[in-house]
Amino acid sequence: MRHRHALLPAFAVTTLFLAAACSSAPTPHAERLAAGEHGQRTRVDDGPNDDTDHPLTVAAAPAATAAATASPQGSGRRAHKTTLTVSSYDGRTRRAVISDKPKRQGSSPGAPASGGSSAAPHRAAVGDVIASAPASGAPHGLLAKVTKVIGETGHGTAVQTEPATLDALLGDDSAHGDVPVDPSSFTVDKLLPDVKVSWSKAGDVHAGPKGATVPLGSLRLDVSAAVPTAEGAPVSATASVHGFVQVAPQVDFAYGGAGTGTAPGSAYLGVSGDWASGWAVKGRVAAATGTPLRLPFAKLHADPVLQVGPVPVVVNLDLTCYVQISGDGRVTVDVEQSLKGDFRAGGTFGAAKGWTPVSDSTMTGTPVHASLTTAGDLKTALGAEASVGLYGTVGVTADLAPYLRGTASGTVTASTGTGAPKAEGTWSVYGGVDLSGTLRLQLSIFGTPVIQRNIPLGALHREWNLAAGSL
Repeated sequence: MRHRHALLPAFAVTTLFLAAACSSAPTPHAERLAAGEHGQRTRVDDGPNDDTDHPLTVAAAPAATAAATASPQGSGRRAHKTTLTVSSYDGRTRRAVISDKPKRQGSSPGAPASGGSSAAPHRAAVGDVIASAPASGAPHGLLAKVTKVIGETGHGTAVQTEPATLDALLGDDSAHGDVPVDPSSFTVDKLLPDVKVSWSKAGDVHAGPKGATVPLGSLRLDVSAAVPTAEGAPVSATASVHGFVQVAPQVDFAYGGAGTGTAPGSAYLGVSGDWASGWAVKGRVAAATGTPLRLPFAKLHADPVLQVGPVPVVVNLDLTCYVQISGDGRVTVDVEQSLKGDFRAGGTFGAAKGWTPVSDSTMTGTPVHASLTTAGDLKTALGAEASVGLYGTVGVTADLAPYLRGTASGTVTASTGTGAPKAEGTWSVYGGVDLSGTLRLQLSIFGTPVIQRNIPLGALHREWNLAAGSL
């Protein structure tokens, strides 16, 4: 963001760069990869005769993602790719229609099947566990166990299902990986009129306003909006906000088998990424009535599919970007703030501690322009609320809110001009970041014990002084 003002006083800039970096103490996140990072050897079966031992790889699934299935326990069959597909699914009755596309044999992949050249079709059986990429009636993917075979239809085998868990497919294997989310895969619902979306990906593919520059793999949203003004504010105090959020999200996934009892030894699900934001707020904003004023300006959704060995794991990612303002309605402001860094939020499972939260963030700020006139308080944030889950069930929510806070007493004008701030009282300007959220019951989809209640991530709060003065 371009500034027309001189920078903060030298001592404030020094304070900004030394204190702005904020990160939590070592978190359980490091423990969540222990099994995979220590090279635990496990068996992977892409077919019933694969005897190679190695950890499962985790990567973005190919466009034509195959389903995976595992037969009933004790049958000797492990999770493997299958030609079965979910033709349809009714989420209310949990009835599905499973069809089969027999493997073709011949001199070329496109050769038509002839008599005796096709493998015998595999019929869905009671006890089969099926993992599928998004399908008709199951837009967020499907992980289900067949409890009854109803019969044949014109589109495949009709079956009754019940929810299944990942351990039924991954068993004693282990896997871990961080997979970037394709920025072009997000659907964006603009909630305010003046919102612009930009993104870029490999191959010089980009979208957005002409001249927009977005780092590779990032998604950027620019917003301009009017903000309700305080009662009795002069016409000149019309309030507005202008800013942008830029994020390169990735999904973090880990599973470690060979645990005690029926639960895996470890598991992890989270969202992380690089972050940048910048915003400007001008005017006298309306007083908050006990609750900060939150203005959501865009909702985003993506269903990235991770290929975990032979198993397609569907991750559901939602982001709501917002502007949030709180204050007493007395102070007229002209502030600008820019922050960048990274964040991580999720939940990790270990046999000894069960599910525990993970939240950390490192943010650094750039010099700001800050002007506060009249006594009062104001806090502005440009943030994002995220939720991440598996196969349509939310497991983790996180709210990342970088902010700028100003407070003044007396009649004050505090700015970054070349001269000393003019004040009849005291003033202070702070930068900061809040990260909060919860772990939810649905994380039991890994096959771990059920969470009896929502577990708070634990509020991560970092604040640093940008400048202060008195007269």
